[in-house]
Amino acid sequence: MVTLTINGQQHELDVPEQMPLLWALRDVAQLTGTKFGCGMAQCGACTVHLDGEAARSCVTPVSAAQGRAISTIEAMEEDEVGSRVQQAWLDLGVAQCGYCQGGQIMSATALLKETPAPTDEQIIAAMSGNLCRCGTYQRIRQAIHQAAGHEEEQA
Repeated sequence: MVTLTINGQQHELDVPEQMPLLWALRDVAQLTGTKFGCGMAQCGACTVHLDGEAARSCVTPVSAAQGRAISTIEAMEEDEVGSRVQQAWLDLGVAQCGYCQGGQIMSATALLKETPAPTDEQIIAAMSGNLCRCGTYQRIRQAIHQAAGHEEEQA
């Protein structure tokens, strides 16, 4: 049994400590907003926050998440910055297929918490580990600017 703090609540999960956090979240805790994409930390679909920092849950063992605050896409509407990011995503119609968007929103939220007014270059660097097969990168960047409150920098 391991105890994980997920979205502010304690969860006792009967999982091995070496299990990827992704599968503990999806299959055991039933938080299916975090998606499996590649299993190699290459695409970002599985992004969650560990103590506020973006982390790829497909390669993060449960043992590395113990004692840390885990946040998933399910909690972002309750997060001040996450809520702004989600609203910008809706306002600008960022998602097409939507599969990667949970991870995109998690990475964007972590970026804005660390850098409240990022430049295009900072956005591109922070989001470079998140792939979007639909190619909505320009709208993603615009939505991050909107959530940051500096829409005038959108190009």
